[in-house]
Amino acid sequence: MNIAFIGLGNMGAPMARCLIVADHAVVGYDSALVPDDISCAPSAAIAAKDADVVITMLPNGDILRAVAEEIHPVMPPNAIHLDCSTVDVQSARDVAISASNTGLQAIDAPVSGGVGGATNGTLTFMAGGTVDAFARVAPLFSIMGQKAVHCGDAGAGQSAKICNNMILGATMIATCEAFALADKLGLDRQAMFDVVSTSSGSSWSINTYCPAPGVGPQSPADNAYTPGFSGTLMLKDLRLAQQAAQTVGAKTPMGSRAAEIYADFVELHGMGGMDFSAMLPHLSADD
Repeated sequence: MNIAFIGLGNMGAPMARCLIVADHAVVGYDSALVPDDISCAPSAAIAAKDADVVITMLPNGDILRAVAEEIHPVMPPNAIHLDCSTVDVQSARDVAISASNTGLQAIDAPVSGGVGGATNGTLTFMAGGTVDAFARVAPLFSIMGQKAVHCGDAGAGQSAKICNNMILGATMIATCEAFALADKLGLDRQAMFDVVSTSSGSSWSINTYCPAPGVGPQSPADNAYTPGFSGTLMLKDLRLAQQAAQTVGAKTPMGSRAAEIYADFVELHGMGGMDFSAMLPHLSADD
């Protein structure tokens, strides 16, 4: 396929490289970054004008809408706009409407797996859009990731992403609180892990991404909490979940409190550039 990839940051660039290694013709564009190993166009519109698929990986819904407004009029008929950003549900639905109105197809497919997953081609995609559009881009999912789930109509991918990450944010806080309490009680961290990881308290946050250095599988905690998924991004996703909950009148008291705790972590204590699992040293601090 001829592919345009718009947004070549920490996630977008390695995803584009996976497609290049698989022999797809990729033209990139980023307003701030020009990786040496990815051929780039001078504008998003120029990158998109001959593309069978335009993939976007952008910071927020406002930027996504602006890019869609620029690229949709120039994309070839029946081309697909595959958005892998994490944005609000309404922006995803509006972009799908824009695509349909200009004779295009759209898929919203945010990802899970972080920079490591993007680099290694092991991301999970959660997709919203038509069955036909999903089938057309499925070969690309198999290159950039290890799993893709069609979650429903436009916006369903974003809905799945924010629900998943609301669970992740809340369970990471609970895991870090438990380790901090265990420390105060004099319980060895390895013993804590050995019990919880095989008992009713087990979760991805402890079994796969343990926030305690030197315990469990390798994780950002073993690299001074250099982010695989930053606190800033976790706060963004938790706030998107709260925005969606307010829109539909859903009760999410744990999600709401998790957003408040990560806001304190990021905005008051300036830890947004660290991995979101650095909640453990944050909660363990004596201040």
